[in-house]
Amino acid sequence: MNKPSTFAGIPVQFSSFAESKVMLQSFPYDGTSTWGKGADKGFAAFLDAAENMELYDIETQTEVYRHGIHITEELSGFSSPEDMFKKTYARALSLIESGKFCTFFGGEHSISIGVIKAFYKKIKNLSVLQIDAHADLRKEYDGSPYNHACAMYDASINTNLVQVGIRSMDQSEVKHMDMSQTFFMEDMRTNNDWQERSLSLLTDDVYLSLDLDALDPSIMPATGTPEPGGMMWYELCNYLKSVFIRKNVVGFDIVELAPISGYHAPQFLAAKLYYKMLSYKFMSDAR
Repeated sequence: MNKPSTFAGIPVQFSSFAESKVMLQSFPYDGTSTWGKGADKGFAAFLDAAENMELYDIETQTEVYRHGIHITEELSGFSSPEDMFKKTYARALSLIESGKFCTFFGGEHSISIGVIKAFYKKIKNLSVLQIDAHADLRKEYDGSPYNHACAMYDASINTNLVQVGIRSMDQSEVKHMDMSQTFFMEDMRTNNDWQERSLSLLTDDVYLSLDLDALDPSIMPATGTPEPGGMMWYELCNYLKSVFIRKNVVGFDIVELAPISGYHAPQFLAAKLYYKMLSYKFMSDAR
């Protein structure tokens, strides 16, 4: 699959580094996933799907691409989880220093470890909002702290971590979890105030890490470990809109898209979700 040179086929004048407010960085890494493989192919499938997406967002009545979306040079070829962490951290740090709005696409969830570190090194009192099926709070796994099962451990120590949509975890993760800042999917089904309570726990500046397995497998089966009982499209979008309206989202990542051959719906959802998140970010200064 040949990767498009611009996101969603937008005109070249909206895709250059100089003219773009948004940076889109891919880390096609799948080095530590333990079951379903293929997250390293997620970005190419995501871009292919985006080519077939309408660019007018009905809900916000905007065309957010006009703010400019620049696809940065892909970072891949990592020799180890440690190498991946060091290089993703350095790349994220340099992008943040550009002053642009930085977005990241996996790859598996371990790519978020270095990215989040770059943000909390630059932004004091940072909150990380993790939307995910899995807690990802192991201190290390398979001999490395840079495993996808450890994606939020460092954030739990160095940031204000709020976890939403959790429905799968290991007993060893309980000791690393702040139960007062964790929203389990089972409880979210019956307690309608979860959105307001989770928002109240976030500081002003928020980095958002979204694992696609937060969504129900009925609409997002193309992940490494699809867990039953997840969020649905409008449920997630409604929550994301509230986050973007009420907080300063400083950046975000979308991870764990593992394409299924011959089935295009998951990557189209991922493309729409990415564009929807940008639409929420910039809806107050649409042009």
